[in-house]
Amino acid sequence: MIYTAIDTFYLTEEQLDNSPSRKDGIDKDTENTLRIYGCELIQESGILLRLPQAAMATGQVLLHRFYCKKSLARFNVKRVAASCVWLASKLEETPRKARQVLIVFHRMERRRENLPIEHLNTADKKYIELKADLIRTERHLLKEMGFICHVEHPHKFISNYLATLEAPVKLRQEAWNLANDSLRTTLCVRFKSEVVACGVVYAAARRFHVPLPENPPWWEVFDADWSGIEEVCKTLAHLYSLPKAQYVPVCKDGGSFTTSNRTFDSPSQGAPKEDPLSGGTDGTSIPKGASTMLNENSAKDVHEEVPFDKPRESKKSGGESKNNPAGEEPREENAPRAMSDHREAGAERKEDKDRDKNNHRDRGRERHKSRDRDRGKPDRERERDDVDRDRDKIKDRGRSRDKGKDSGYIDKAKHHSSRDRDYYSSYSSREDRRRRH
Repeated sequence: MIYTAIDTFYLTEEQLDNSPSRKDGIDKDTENTLRIYGCELIQESGILLRLPQAAMATGQVLLHRFYCKKSLARFNVKRVAASCVWLASKLEETPRKARQVLIVFHRMERRRENLPIEHLNTADKKYIELKADLIRTERHLLKEMGFICHVEHPHKFISNYLATLEAPVKLRQEAWNLANDSLRTTLCVRFKSEVVACGVVYAAARRFHVPLPENPPWWEVFDADWSGIEEVCKTLAHLYSLPKAQYVPVCKDGGSFTTSNRTFDSPSQGAPKEDPLSGGTDGTSIPKGASTMLNENSAKDVHEEVPFDKPRESKKSGGESKNNPAGEEPREENAPRAMSDHREAGAERKEDKDRDKNNHRDRGRERHKSRDRDRGKPDRERERDDVDRDRDKIKDRGRSRDKGKDSGYIDKAKHHSSRDRDYYSSYSSREDRRRRH
């Protein structure tokens, strides 16, 4: 069972010594320096993006967890830090746009490396690649975490512990600062938040010379052990003895945030083309017999997709079967011909439909005109006009039948002729009534 509301990502010192970065030849000091550098990027970018401290703390914990499973030589710490900030802002319900995150990290890199400040153009190809890489790295983060990104910070325990111990108020800010600095180390992946909170409270009390109760030991009340508290204090003391962290180029895809030499996940490179004769995308080869079977299956699929041209294809294949040996499939050159024939037939059908609509519209107009004329004409002139109309209609019927026979649409001509016949019969009955009156 997976507990999504419980913080269960903890490693031992031996597991951290055998991290993927060590296996790629990166020593311990370089790894710690790059971890600190990435956490500083997250903290600085969070201030520029006006994120709460909880979001910055979550981003730093995500970075430490990610590099416990992936190597610094394979994933650039600058781009991972940007993705951690973007993901943490959503986890802490203070989301920021990808454009804002990319602009902030681009500006920080230019300032840290003393380069001229240039605005990141969001319409440029470089920005599109950076955004695609940001989304891709976020997917890597979620996959490595198993989509369990719950983080418990020591900050929420500090105030309760100090209130329980009845410590002075000045210890609260100092312990809070130590808790923020502890996120730059691997304490968040080695000890629970309760142990780290007890360690920073003890370190703050030692700095201000504030005694804490030892009989009984105060840390046992908060489910902590003395060895863990000592390790937290030693780690913080070692952190303050280190110089300011600088970027060390160990990543294979380059050391810049805006430029990348990545070959395995580069968005600028398209998907690898598959060669049906040589093999798939992974470089595996396919035997010749299998390649011929693939070609035959593809030819079958092409002919199955064009069922309306089967009679034509059968005639052509009957003539070609004399030249081709028995058992071979027809060539794939017939597929484009069939598609062109289908397009031509569709165009002819459309033209016939438009012509029928126009004829029907003209007939309706003629009917209205003839009615208006008949109101002021004598009976003989009406009879002559009726005879002329009948002749024209008979001619139109013959033409429509001929068209229907040629194009295969006899039903349409029959439909129109039956409709005209009904109209004419009703029209003649109306004329008879007028004469009687």
